[in-house]
Amino acid sequence: MPEVWLRGALPHVPALLQPVAHALLQAREELNELMADFPDESLWERPAGLASVGFHLQHLTGVLDRLLTYARAEGLTPDQLAYLAAEGKPDVSIRAGGLVEAFSAQVDRALVQLRTTDEATLTEFRGVGRAGLPSTVLGLLVHSAEHTMRHLGQLLVTVRVLAERKAA
Repeated sequence: MPEVWLRGALPHVPALLQPVAHALLQAREELNELMADFPDESLWERPAGLASVGFHLQHLTGVLDRLLTYARAEGLTPDQLAYLAAEGKPDVSIRAGGLVEAFSAQVDRALVQLRTTDEATLTEFRGVGRAGLPSTVLGLLVHSAEHTMRHLGQLLVTVRVLAERKAA
C-alpha cells in the first residue's frame, strides 16, 4: 500500500492542512506496525543512553496534545502539565499497547481539530508555553506533524537496537 500522502486527499481536511493529516496518519500506521509485538519489559530500557521506548510513546501523545492546545489559543491544563512531568518516568504498570492506543486516540483528536480549523486563521499569532513564544496556528500544526515524525524515527532506532540486543 502506498504511503498515506500518496493515497489522495483526506475528506473534510482543508487543503493547506492535508500534509499535516497525512504525516500524522503515516506515523500512526508505522507506530502500530513497529510496536505490534514489543515486549513490555523493554519499555523503559535506555540502550546506549537513548531515550526509552516508553518515553517516546508518552511524548508522542503528550506533545501532540500540547501543540494542538496552543493552536487553539488555550493554555495547558493541570492534567496536561502532570502528564508532561511524568513523561519518561519508568512505571512498570504501563503497557506498550496502552501507550500505542493513547497515541492513536490523540491522532484521532488531531484529525478532528484539523477538519474544523478555519484556513483563514492559519496565520494568526499563537503563543507557545508559559513564555508565550511566537508562533502561528499553521506553525503549530506543521510542527506537530514534524515533531511526531522526528520522534517516530528515534523510536524506530531504539526499538531496533533493543531487538538486536535480544537476538544476540
